[in-house]
Amino acid sequence: MYTLIVYCSSHGTTAKAVKLLASKISGEIIVADLKEKKEMDTHLDVSLYDNIIIGGSIHAGNIQGKVKQFVKSNLSSLLLKNVGLFLCCMRTGEIATQQFEAAFPEELRKHAVTTSLFGGEFLVSKMNFVEKKIVKKISGVSEDTFMLNEDEIFSFAEKFNKNYEIIHQV
Repeated sequence: MYTLIVYCSSHGTTAKAVKLLASKISGEIIVADLKEKKEMDTHLDVSLYDNIIIGGSIHAGNIQGKVKQFVKSNLSSLLLKNVGLFLCCMRTGEIATQQFEAAFPEELRKHAVTTSLFGGEFLVSKMNFVEKKIVKKISGVSEDTFMLNEDEIFSFAEKFNKNYEIIHQV
């Protein structure tokens, strides 16, 4: 059985999280960065997979549009699959929860076998001038800051794998 991990990474944090996640997920893994894929790419045909993990990161309060479009285009099919959802973001608590809820439709969040917030990074060194100004104004951060939570990534993988094992016991 194959698991598709679909994500979008702007500065590399989500890609880093996906690499860690993929190393802990059971079975065969196909990874697709929506930033680099076309909508008609064969790997993005959700009918080919029983298990799909979707993730992205927050920029200016929103997940990448390509992630939202992927979910919107495939929602009815995703609701027939084992789905995991994650978000990389620097916020915590209620604000992070609100960002997660805004990123994914309620119907899909309720259907997901596991969901998580993986923390994030401010990679100021990779940001353009406008991004740097916004991050400094909103967060007061002017240098690279790392808060990616590996324990949360591994916990997500463990929960997803438990569901995978239950489904695939024959």
